[in-house]
Amino acid sequence: MATDGPLKGKTCLVTGATSGIGEITARELARMGARVVVVGRSAERCGATLDRIRSETGSDAVESMVADLSVLAEVRRLAAEVRDRLDRLDVLVNNAGGMLLERRESADGIEMTLALNHFSYFLLTQELLPLLKASAPSRVVNVASEAHRGGRIDFDDLGQERRKFGGWRAYQQSKLANILFTDELARRLEGTGVTANSLHPGFVRTRFFSEFTGWMGFLFKAIAPFAAISPEAGAKTTIHLASSPEVEGVSGRYFDKCKPAVPSREAQNRVAAERLWKVSEEMIGASSERNIPAPDRF
Repeated sequence: MATDGPLKGKTCLVTGATSGIGEITARELARMGARVVVVGRSAERCGATLDRIRSETGSDAVESMVADLSVLAEVRRLAAEVRDRLDRLDVLVNNAGGMLLERRESADGIEMTLALNHFSYFLLTQELLPLLKASAPSRVVNVASEAHRGGRIDFDDLGQERRKFGGWRAYQQSKLANILFTDELARRLEGTGVTANSLHPGFVRTRFFSEFTGWMGFLFKAIAPFAAISPEAGAKTTIHLASSPEVEGVSGRYFDKCKPAVPSREAQNRVAAERLWKVSEEMIGASSERNIPAPDRF
């Protein structure tokens, strides 16, 4: 039975887990014996995902929570529900994300790509850190992307309000933010037993690009049959970082194909990482009770 696997006694939470690499990650962690919490926006889709995972793994230790992670209040509500329902959290997988071709704002007035791809990671992780620390050794796994290469954090115009919106540019910025956030988080968590790593899943054949139109939709649909990998292949690095003994104690690294990789020069910019952390706290009004102090700098 799945409950007798190598992750027996562990509890894992996976966001964006009702399809694609998120669902595969949740399924395989359940297969390894973990108690798995699936997070999605739709109760109906969460229920269907639980049915599939239970059927494919034989595990009943799978449950779901519903939240729209682009909304800060929903992220906080989800975190409160997690703290109420779970007595431990060994692995947090921040996987939910998306890309928009037209500019939209979240309920909080934040550009939607950044709200979902960066601020949900940032806030949910902070809100769950007390539980992660109490469960140490524990892990935070942030799904980023090679799309970060060529991106930059435009601190003067994070939401592209002052210039024409570019969906790909916004996505690149958000994925760069994932890596910078992960690195700063790892530095702030040194000595706590909580590790944080980011990863590139690959160009995965999922629903992610299915609704794209125009030249970008044409491009991705033309390339996908030849270059895209399956969700199962795309989930391998996430699963590796969430479960493998090989990365126990490893923190602040970026992975590709289950191996450490070197991100872009901008993704290694510690000044930008510190500034992003500060700006993120200011924008979301992070609770001072959960803020992680900056490490001493030498």
